[in-house]
Amino acid sequence: MRIDVITCLPELFKGPFDQSILHRAQDKGIVELKVHDLRPYATNKHKTVDDYAYGGGAGMVLQIEPIDRCISDLKKDNDYDEVIYTSPDGVQFDQSIANQLSLLNNIIIICGHYKGVDERVREHLVTKEISIGDYVLSGGELAAAVISDAIIRLIPGVLNDESSALSDSFQDNLIAPPVYTRPAEYNGWKVPDVLLSGHEANIEQWRHEQSIERTKSRRPNLLDGTTE
Repeated sequence: MRIDVITCLPELFKGPFDQSILHRAQDKGIVELKVHDLRPYATNKHKTVDDYAYGGGAGMVLQIEPIDRCISDLKKDNDYDEVIYTSPDGVQFDQSIANQLSLLNNIIIICGHYKGVDERVREHLVTKEISIGDYVLSGGELAAAVISDAIIRLIPGVLNDESSALSDSFQDNLIAPPVYTRPAEYNGWKVPDVLLSGHEANIEQWRHEQSIERTKSRRPNLLDGTTE
């Protein structure tokens, strides 16, 4: 898979994309993560990529021209399955969407900033808009990092144990069960006996029951297919 991220603040990706699972996925050659600075695609002498909004109002707007030029440049060498814009009013990102996107080959993610992008970007260049929650960030860079991480960890070969992703929360509309590790007792707090029994069937049954109970108490909306 290849993910191309378009941003006016490429430095924000140095941490998330250079560490942990995302770093290993790139080292293994399973994923290509490319961050593209929008400013070299600006045509004005100051290389600015934003301007005031027509009609007035506070805040700056990312211009369509540098975004279009960047996308056009990327499409010279690659075909893209989706051109995603990170937007507060996009479809709510969830595990189902992450699963779908993980099956694609090439994705572009456009990071909004300031007051967003010229609406013509959304009307003519974007194929999908995604929100990671009902709140506003300073820019779409953090959202792009979240989306990338959620997608990449699902790709076969990225995790050392591929079954790990299948047992994550939300894969089956249930919250993951509680987990424990050594020591078996600490400060009088004990690990449930069933987990020490070695009886796989009983352990799986316990985990399933715990997932259901935890989902009922913490995220009951998942059981009826709704979201909050």
